[in-house]
Amino acid sequence: MRVAVVGASGRIGSLTVAALHRDGHDVVPISRTHGVDVIAGTGLDEALKSVAAVVDTTSVEAATEAEAVGFFTTAAANLLAAEQRAGVGHHVVLSIARVRTVPGNPHHAGKRAQEDAVEAGPIPYTIVPATQFYDFPATFVGWVEHDGVAQLPPLLMQPIAPADVADVLARVAVGTPQGRHRDIAGPETHELVDMARRTLAVQGRSTKLVATWHGGVFDETAAGDVLLPAADAEIAPTTFDEWLAAQRS
Repeated sequence: MRVAVVGASGRIGSLTVAALHRDGHDVVPISRTHGVDVIAGTGLDEALKSVAAVVDTTSVEAATEAEAVGFFTTAAANLLAAEQRAGVGHHVVLSIARVRTVPGNPHHAGKRAQEDAVEAGPIPYTIVPATQFYDFPATFVGWVEHDGVAQLPPLLMQPIAPADVADVLARVAVGTPQGRHRDIAGPETHELVDMARRTLAVQGRSTKLVATWHGGVFDETAAGDVLLPAADAEIAPTTFDEWLAAQRS
């Protein structure tokens, strides 16, 4: 099958491209690196010729809700319109598990708007909601670290390996549109600060971590089980320990 992967130069996008290639599919990588801009809409019509399915893994680091919503809704509108012109039969979008439970987070607001656009759009779709990725804690430290100190919220999560996310996206893309897929998650629950400490140790970084709900991307509305997947979630195989071990090699 000919499948386009949007955001193909990103972490999840590149892994999805590799998973589709591994399974014998013809992959069209879409990103600005590949000469296609989903925000401007340039290059989409040519890229989507003879494509049967599109996997959207685009993301953005937005400081405000307006910026995040603007990015995701513009990208979705341009993609869906181009897909309709090209006769694409399946639009797959990577989203966030429990995305409607964290109202104050700009990125979550953007992903909610993206889901709404896809659900209202003209293309049969599958929304794949994933929990946070195993590399999220170290990324979070990079966002907030100042003078060797990083303040992190003590989030309870059931994170997932990026490669496992890509495997699900690749499988879903070549199947029948489902509407909303079950949440996908890793096999164990973890706490963000502990995951960050363990990841930084493997990376040889000595940042001091302070657990606090104040002044960060998440506040107390994300406490408890708010970010945990639904009870019927599809559980991916890779554990955090296994993922960490791979980072050492």
